[in-house]
Amino acid sequence: MTRGEFSSDRARWSRRLRLVPAVVTVSGLVLGVATPALAGPAPAVPAARAGAARDGVEEQRTRLTRLARELVAAGAPGVIVRVDDGRGRPIEIAEQAPWAARDHRLDAGDEFRMGSNTKTMMAVLVLQLVAEGRVGLDDPVERWLPGLVPNGGAITVRMLLNHTSGLFDYTDDAALRPAVLGTDPRRWSSAELLAVGARHEPLFAPGAKWSYSNTNYAAVGALLERVTGASPADLIRDRIARPLGLRHTYLATDGGWRGRYARGYEPDAAHMPPGVPDEFRTVAGVPHDGQVDVSGNSPSWGGAAGAVVSTARDWSRFYTALMSGRLLPAAQLAQLRTTVPTDPAHPVDGPGYGLGIVRAPSPCGTVWAHEGGITGYSSANYTDGPGGVTATVLVPTEFRYEFEADPELAEADRALQVAAVCAMFGKPVPADTGAAQSG
Repeated sequence: MTRGEFSSDRARWSRRLRLVPAVVTVSGLVLGVATPALAGPAPAVPAARAGAARDGVEEQRTRLTRLARELVAAGAPGVIVRVDDGRGRPIEIAEQAPWAARDHRLDAGDEFRMGSNTKTMMAVLVLQLVAEGRVGLDDPVERWLPGLVPNGGAITVRMLLNHTSGLFDYTDDAALRPAVLGTDPRRWSSAELLAVGARHEPLFAPGAKWSYSNTNYAAVGALLERVTGASPADLIRDRIARPLGLRHTYLATDGGWRGRYARGYEPDAAHMPPGVPDEFRTVAGVPHDGQVDVSGNSPSWGGAAGAVVSTARDWSRFYTALMSGRLLPAAQLAQLRTTVPTDPAHPVDGPGYGLGIVRAPSPCGTVWAHEGGITGYSSANYTDGPGGVTATVLVPTEFRYEFEADPELAEADRALQVAAVCAMFGKPVPADTGAAQSG
């Protein structure tokens, strides 16, 4: 349920962070970064330096606005960008295609379907239970979900969280296609989604390698229910959203929204790019200017793997709380940050997957991040090690990313993400990344 790697016969909903390939080409290194303190009064800053900082922020804003407009010109219905460099008022940008503005004027505070960013919150819930002594990361899954998971005696809770279980991805099963396309509004339970993935042979022996699979987090959702007696939606509300004051963050179980929200779109069949497979070309929703408004479609098929709704502002607060240790004790936060390589060509200097979160190099510093993609909505959220800085890029469309069907859109999006991450670190975009340097 992130914008996925696609093979000719299936959608993966699991693509790696789009800024990473350029990063490896640029530096081949994972760069460490210095970050501002999370609390305490700011030191006195000479007036000239403060003025230069303000000028730098305005340059960043100008660059990001231009790149956001270029993304819209490349075919995106709109885009929300939020960057907080930890030194003052965050940059917030909302750009939109004129045809989409007739439906709804996009705002930086709009609710948005976050897709696989959900996995970070699910991992936090599990690790909270680990800290309470109720679950062990090395517990076999069979202990909690007897008979429900292939190789459950050899798969540990940790393997579910870091995608090393070998379980088949339930989103690759044709039974999910009507839900993905919006023609099936049923409410899927974690157990039902797990059963779809579990009826397939595993891809490899538990722990043998890494392979992104949404079935891992369907199992996590079922495990959370078994251990706590509460639903993942209730656990997110009670253990994350309410304690942090995240008023627009919740796990959706149907197509409804709770606040002002971004409309999500996919091209209609006549305007869908040729690279999108025939079986994904007709999406249910409200027709509009060669597009289909899918914002009323149910994301229930995402479940514990991808059905969270949030905002750029809420996610920034969540990341800061997570990485600064407010949500997890130090021992469990260290486990969350323990990664396995995801790119065999770059096992040391490439990206790694922790427990529900990715560690990846960028041209301006190492990021902790996740992406999400669910019909009509693509999201990318970034932070640094301490959580003192954050960046978010939200684009209300998905299929052209998922199926790598629109290279122009993908390149414009990559340039914007690189620029947002560099702005987060308060750095200029290196010239050889392909992201332009000035507005």
